[in-house]
Amino acid sequence: MLRGLYTAAAGMVTQQRRHDTVTNNISNLNTPGFKQVNAIARSFPEMLIELTGLGEEHNKRLGAVNTGVFAEESLSIHLQGDLSATDRASDFAIISDIDVPGMTFDASGKYVDANGQVTFQPQIFFTLQDRNGETRYTRDGKFTLNNEGFLVTGDGSFVLGADNNPIQFDPNIAIDQLILGANHQFIDSVTGLETGEQLLLTRIENPNQLVREGNSKFQLVGEGNVTRPVNAQDRFEVRQGYVERSNVDPSQSMIDIMAALRAYEANQKVVQYYDRSLEKAVNEVGRV
Repeated sequence: MLRGLYTAAAGMVTQQRRHDTVTNNISNLNTPGFKQVNAIARSFPEMLIELTGLGEEHNKRLGAVNTGVFAEESLSIHLQGDLSATDRASDFAIISDIDVPGMTFDASGKYVDANGQVTFQPQIFFTLQDRNGETRYTRDGKFTLNNEGFLVTGDGSFVLGADNNPIQFDPNIAIDQLILGANHQFIDSVTGLETGEQLLLTRIENPNQLVREGNSKFQLVGEGNVTRPVNAQDRFEVRQGYVERSNVDPSQSMIDIMAALRAYEANQKVVQYYDRSLEKAVNEVGRV
């Protein structure tokens, strides 16, 4: 009996986490560069049920039963979001659809070969340097110029250039003067000359090794992670005057949040049933 109680309670915890994940997605519908998060659940180790006879040769396998479920992890879906025109010279959006020979990626951005090996579609990110000097990555291209002429994000992180140093312009240059030219070089539209600054765009081979830190920034963790600057063979584009919107599907999110709520209520009913059964066992059966 207690095992069933624990199973139902585990289901409630899992659905609560699923509900929180979807709620976070919905709250970031209008956050530029935000990537949808999915809560992944898996069952507890299965128990094999067999019908035993006179000997082992008479045993009959009935099947397996799960003893509960738990929310294993949360995975970000690094798919392309829609672009929104802002007409601001300091806004940039990346469009990427990187092709890997011999692989066709599905709607979630992964490819599974005949042996079950999973490969995720590489993605391209803006490269940042946070206040601690650590390298971070983002698809949120809403940049500004601070008083010292540095190109920064909304939280003050520096946007890195091709020389791996923060991009800095002459303080006399207004943000509206900057034009992103060929090879992602910045050009002063007043003089028509290159400023000597170039955006550093990084290709990350496995975006699922990215850990979100808030403000649409990611940290790359894990052994064997691979990054490199983009090259001409990568299928991508950077558009000035646009931002990439969140890739959250609002309709599917509402379906998911209602499903999590109904599953939570079902597990709650089971907990209440076991509670009444235990109460009856203690207060009534015990008196017999």
